[in-house]
Amino acid sequence: MSLSILQKITLIVSIISAINWGLIGFFQFDFIASIFGGQDAGMSRFIFILVGISGLISISILNNSRTNLEAGRSYTTYH
Repeated sequence: MSLSILQKITLIVSIISAINWGLIGFFQFDFIASIFGGQDAGMSRFIFILVGISGLISISILNNSRTNLEAGRSYTTYH
């Protein structure tokens, strides 16, 4: 499976966001907000917006991979 640069960035942002949500759930610590000055800070809000956009793009990545698998195409390469 070959991912575009946008898709790679989207997955990285989604992973970082998932780790942040884990920190919030386990320790009540919002890492993103603490770095950028609280949840109401402009930079924090910008990061949260990027996370939301990344989530939407991730839906298309999931849909594309499922469509390819249903069409009988496999991303597995055997050497």
